[in-house]
Amino acid sequence: METTLHDLMTRRSVRSYTDEMPSKEVIEDILKAGMNAPSGKNRQSAIILAVTNREVRDTLSRLNSVVIGRDDFDPFFGAPVVLVVLADSTVLTWREDGALVMGNLLNAAHAKGLGCCWVHRAREVFMIDEGKELLKAHGIDPERYIGIGNCVLGYMKGDYPEAAPRKEKYVYWIE
Repeated sequence: METTLHDLMTRRSVRSYTDEMPSKEVIEDILKAGMNAPSGKNRQSAIILAVTNREVRDTLSRLNSVVIGRDDFDPFFGAPVVLVVLADSTVLTWREDGALVMGNLLNAAHAKGLGCCWVHRAREVFMIDEGKELLKAHGIDPERYIGIGNCVLGYMKGDYPEAAPRKEKYVYWIE
């Protein structure tokens, strides 16, 4: 239990990665953690695209850049793995379900010794025609499945980020 609490309190967003690809076994362990996230009525509305193919990873990075109108950087910070979480929008709790999957992926990546970061704009990427086509090519209905986020991960380059101070009045006790 102490290890779990330590991992939850020490995970930080990493924004610089080496090119080294984590093993498939490590990635599978992280995916299992995502698959075991809580979901409303256990509907399991989320799905995960596990992207280790460099060409597809680079396409997703480019589309993410298009969404923000910048082509001068990699919004995935060089991470070799992108775990894209989408959720079935016909399920009432789809946003919450997807966010919990993202949280589990991030915490599992940290527990496995990898750097990770939640990169937004998955929703917008899969609203672009090229993003929709990517989903269709993998048998996913782009009208039904909405992007939640991109969990980028890999081996960290440089020092682990320092934690920002926690804000005041984060918790309000009602006793």
